Amino acid sequence: MPFDPLSPHYQRIREQIAYDIATGTPQADEKFPSEREMIERFGCTRVTLRQALQQLEAEGLVYRENRRGWFVSPRRIRYDPTRISGFMDYVSAQGRTPRTECLQAELRPAGAWLARRMSLSSEDEPVFFLQRRRWIDRRPVLLEFNALLASWCPGLLDADLNTSLTRVLRERFSRVQSRCELEMHIGTVNEDQAELLQLSPGSTSVYLERLNFGEEDQAVEFDQEFWRPDALSIVMETRYPGKT
Repeated sequence: MPFDPLSPHYQRIREQIAYDIATGTPQADEKFPSEREMIERFGCTRVTLRQALQQLEAEGLVYRENRRGWFVSPRRIRYDPTRISGFMDYVSAQGRTPRTECLQAELRPAGAWLARRMSLSSEDEPVFFLQRRRWIDRRPVLLEFNALLASWCPGLLDADLNTSLTRVLRERFSRVQSRCELEMHIGTVNEDQAELLQLSPGSTSVYLERLNFGEEDQAVEFDQEFWRPDALSIVMETRYPGKT
């Protein structure tokens, strides 16, 4: 593979690893040799190797798991956060294997902050709080927190929450959100979130915050999503004025 011999050593290592990935060795989700073995291969220091790997990680070509090493990133999931289709459906539609793991589900008062965010009449309004981890193939990619008005979907905790929440709301409660307010930005994960996503504390995440409204245009669900940034491409369709 041709490369500039005058480029920094870490850049030449990055180009060689990127070339290896492009030619299929190793393949998606396959583990790289240990850092010690790669240091011997490239004749570099650990600092130089980490520079190359961190650049590849920022480009979405590799990912790291705490205490397990470096892996080749699979192709990203195309995700349109403005659509109602659930995680299980759009991941399956792209030929991948989704899994949902409910980590916590309880009924409790909304509290002052959430009551303000959802414009509730009282901070004592009963709300279902869910914490769920979403997997694609063999790795966790998303940590999701949902708060739903208990009066909108009573008996939610009796349902299977290790599956599509969108489908549960539609099929069990005949509930479909009418619209949402969506915010997205680059964020970081704290220590607990990092452990669940197999990241290092303080790692970058793609943060989505969604306020969903029900049939009578009342706020019924508040959703926070923390994504591994190498797991998704955000794709949204826009129609221009005068076009059908």
